[in-house]
Amino acid sequence: MNAPLVRHDWTAEKVQALFDLPFLELLDRARATHKQFHDAGKVQLATLANIKPGGCPEDCSYCPQAARYKTMKSEALLPTEEVLRQAQVAKDAGASRFCMGAAWRKVRDGAQFDRVVDMVEKVNDMGIEVCVTLGMLKPHQIQRLQEAGLTAYNHNLDTSREHYEKIIGTRTYDDRLDTLQHIRDAGVHVCAGGIVGLGEKVRDRAELLATLASMNPHPESVPINKLVRAKGTPLEEEPEIDVFDYIRTIAVARITMPKAKVRLAAGRRSLSKEARVLAFQAGANSIFYGDKLLTTPNPDASEDRALMDELGLKPMAPQPRVPAKAK
Repeated sequence: MNAPLVRHDWTAEKVQALFDLPFLELLDRARATHKQFHDAGKVQLATLANIKPGGCPEDCSYCPQAARYKTMKSEALLPTEEVLRQAQVAKDAGASRFCMGAAWRKVRDGAQFDRVVDMVEKVNDMGIEVCVTLGMLKPHQIQRLQEAGLTAYNHNLDTSREHYEKIIGTRTYDDRLDTLQHIRDAGVHVCAGGIVGLGEKVRDRAELLATLASMNPHPESVPINKLVRAKGTPLEEEPEIDVFDYIRTIAVARITMPKAKVRLAAGRRSLSKEARVLAFQAGANSIFYGDKLLTTPNPDASEDRALMDELGLKPMAPQPRVPAKAK
């Protein structure tokens, strides 16, 4: 078995070769990589809050928050006090990272963005890591968030460049890559992953991970989502993918991006207890923790902690940023 290395020369062909490995050999390689670069007994617990639900102008085929599908009503940005209450609940339950998502296509300067910046600063002051996902943004906007103490910004690529145009038509792949570059340039951690089960081929998964793994440095967090088929969206009848395909994607993400936190994200509730154990074995070391992820159900926190106790896994401690203006 080759020694795990941090490298940035991944091509789709090289990543495809990993997907083609026998399943148990792939898991062995992923586990060895995980143990070399991480404390294999620790898992990051992150909680995701929907601070501005529905009404998004995008046409992402999997998302019930898109206004055009009429699957949910648009709601206003939550009051800051409510967001802070949710952050405190998450912290008290053991989460080390609090993530806030708004159903926006892009960040617009103004009162609502000012409120989000204030939320970031106040959550950071609570002593936990802060992540936001707000859509596309400009360099001066990510700089404001960085100065408020933002730890990470989530902006997923979703799938391969080729398959992307079959899933989303209102934002280009290059738009997403540009946003990731703005995040990196501001010194904020990049959280970027994708979704499996969008009708893509294995080659598309290989190309997605090759795109992420060829970045230098790699994203610090890589969420691997499993499609949750939402009624009323174009993908509501998409066939369920085989669980081993999901586990393979986690394992390949771990091998290609050794230092990243690979996160079990949407779709985890559909996994059996045994499949969740396999995911940890394959190198996952972060989970979204709490009963809901934006619009999709998630395992109960007590259920997650019970499984972690059974496996001897402990939660990671938070590492909040020191706001730039406080330095």
